[in-house]
Order: sequence, then C-alpha cells, then structure tokens
Amino acid sequence: MIYLPLGLLFLLLAAGLPVAVVLAILSLVLDQSFSFFPVLPAVPELLWGGMTNFSLVAVPLFILTGELLLSSGIAAAMFAAIDRWVRVVPGGLLHTIIATSALFSATSGSSVASAATIGTVAIPQMKAGGYSPPLFLGSIAAGGTLGILIPPSINLIIYGVLAEVSISRLYLAGLIPGVLLALLFSVMIFIACSLRSSLGGRRENRATWAEKVQSLPALVPPVLLFTLMVGAIYAGIATPTEAAALGFIGALALSAWRKKLTVRVLMLAFERTMKTTCMVMLIVTAALVLNFVMVSAGLSVAVQDAISAINADPIYVMLGIVVIYLVLGCFMETLSLMIATTPIVVPAIVALGYDPIWFGVVFMLLIETALITPPIGMNLFIVQSVRGGGSFRDVTLGAVPFVLIILLMIALLLAWPGLATWLPEAVSR
Repeated sequence: MIYLPLGLLFLLLAAGLPVAVVLAILSLVLDQSFSFFPVLPAVPELLWGGMTNFSLVAVPLFILTGELLLSSGIAAAMFAAIDRWVRVVPGGLLHTIIATSALFSATSGSSVASAATIGTVAIPQMKAGGYSPPLFLGSIAAGGTLGILIPPSINLIIYGVLAEVSISRLYLAGLIPGVLLALLFSVMIFIACSLRSSLGGRRENRATWAEKVQSLPALVPPVLLFTLMVGAIYAGIATPTEAAALGFIGALALSAWRKKLTVRVLMLAFERTMKTTCMVMLIVTAALVLNFVMVSAGLSVAVQDAISAINADPIYVMLGIVVIYLVLGCFMETLSLMIATTPIVVPAIVALGYDPIWFGVVFMLLIETALITPPIGMNLFIVQSVRGGGSFRDVTLGAVPFVLIILLMIALLLAWPGLATWLPEAVSR
C-alpha cells in the first residue's frame, strides 16, 4: 500500500508536472483505490477550513516584507555595511555573504528570496575581488538556506500548520540552531581560506573606524524589523501572523523614510509577492486534500505502524529517516517534499518518543540540504541564474562543504536536543 503512492509520486514528478497537479492526481488515485468513502464531496469544506487558517496569512506578508527590502535598496545597503566590518578576515566577502544572508533571513523568511537578493548584490564583486567561484557561489546558495530556519521562517509556518504544533515555539526552537549554523558556515570559510588563501580572494584594505561607524545606520532597519516581528512573538504580544503584518508596516515605513516608496516599487513588490504566494498556496491546497485522503485510506497509520514495528533503538530509526530525506531531497522539490511527507512522518516521530518541535528544526535542516544538493537543488539554480553564465559545476562543487556543515548541525541536534528545545521550554516556564 505504501509503495504505490511513493512510486506514483516519483513517476509524476519525473514527468515534469507541476507539484500541485502531482499532489491532486495522487489524491484522486488514492481516493479511488484505498479510501473508505468518496473524498471529492468533502473537498470544498476541507479547503475552506484549511485556507482560512489564520497562520497562513503570514506567508504573503513575510514575502512582501522581503520584496520591499529588496526594492527599496535596504538589502544592498546592509550588505555594504557588514562588508566594512568583516572584509579583513580571511575569506572577506564570503563572511559578508553569510552574515547578510542571516540578517536578511531574519526579516524575509524565504530562502529563495535570500539567495536571489544576496546573489544580485555580491556576484558582481566576485571577479573583481579574485575569489574562487565555487566557494563564493556555494556560500551564496548556502547562506540563502538560513531563510527557512532563522525566524521568521515561512517553511516553519507551513510545518506548524501541517504538524499542528505551535509556530511560536517553532520560532523559538529554530533561533539558536539557525545562528549556530551561520557561525559554523563562517568558521568553515575562515579555516578553508586560512589554509588556502587563494580561495578568499585578494585581501581588501582595512576600513577605518570612521567608515565602520558611518556604516552602522544601514544595519538599523533590518535589526529594527527583526526586533519588531520576532520580539513581538517572543514577548507574547503578537501571533506570527500579527508580527508579519507589523513587519510589512515597518518595511513600508523604512522604504518611505529612504524615499523609495514609489508606485512602481509597490507594484513590483505586489506582483512578485502574488506570484510566489499563489505557487505556495496552490501546493498547500493540494496537499491538504492529499493529507485528508491518506488519513482516510489509513496510510498514515500504516507508516506509523511500520516504523513502530522496527525492533531497533529509536535513534537508529531516526538516522534511517534522516538518510531517506537526504536521498529524497536530491530528487524532490523542497516544498513538495515537506508538504507531502509531514503529515505521514510526524505521527511516527511522536510515536518514537521525539518532540515534534525538535523534529521541526531537524526537518528544516534536511530541507536546507535539499536546497543545495543536485540535481534539483533550488538555491543552486537561483544562484546560477543570477550569475548569468559560467559552469553550473562551480555552484554544485561550492555547495558541498556547506552540505557537510549542515549534516554536522543535524548530528549536534541528535546528540544534544536541548539546542532546539531549551529556549521554548525556558520561555514557557
């Protein structure tokens, strides 16, 4: 019973059909083959209940916030400011890329937006600075993945909705691992460029303290937005959706303050937001129907029983699940991978005795890995597209060391779950 939907899923994806269409076809096939009662009559009520979920309103708001930051030039100014502080460290601009990606992620919540934005600003400086293309491009692709772990993350919202867990607690759980992962990226870059200086390009002239101080105002907007959004959530005065609305209002105010809030900027931001939101919501809608069918057909229970029947220590079962996701991530688009498997895997994870909040963080790391592993790693294609030419091999090779760092972070979470669970537990006391 389990093999039919998995085989059909891979077949339809290999045929090149849109993800939402794949999920819809899979729902119809499973409904006709295994469901105990017809699902189609229940679809309107099901979709209405799912699409009126208040938490999902945060998705377009976070996307729109990121688009406004990009269109108003705030992201470019932030990049230049951070570069003045870290340019003399071995690796130079590579550290700027990671730090800016982390900071931009803390306001946009999107990995694709982060990779595209930072790539647009940084890539023109790659050749001028004499950087190694693989490591440089790999750092942009990997830095972008921080957008789905560091709050406010759109992927954590979707996971929270599908797994029926607190999004606020997920945000708390993702903060420490997200910051630690960014630091591990920079440590790896520092070591690599110290051992082989040619990787880090030409050493830039040290910025004066006056130049560094003059650059600090450019860091104020993203810090203010992060404090406004995430601080309101952590303080318990706003839900993630309300915080997303605060972030959008803050981005509007900052764009107006920079005198960049024009009709053209707004229309461009709205258009990009609508395209991205429609794509995400269409997939979520199809996934809601598929999830309902799988529960009706007993597939979720079958998977849970199969995992529970494995006579092994839960840690070995978890390692097996991690390996399966690493393989699936090489062949499935990340959003479809997350949406199609969350309702199946999370109940099994809970049955093994693991915290679904903790698994949400591990899951985001696995999704990050899928974003930068060929053949369909989305961030790899985003970076190559922004680059506008050259060998795709450079991007894929450059991402390899960052994949290893993400796997190290997963190992740390398996060994010390408190890295993800301590902050949510401390706040709830």
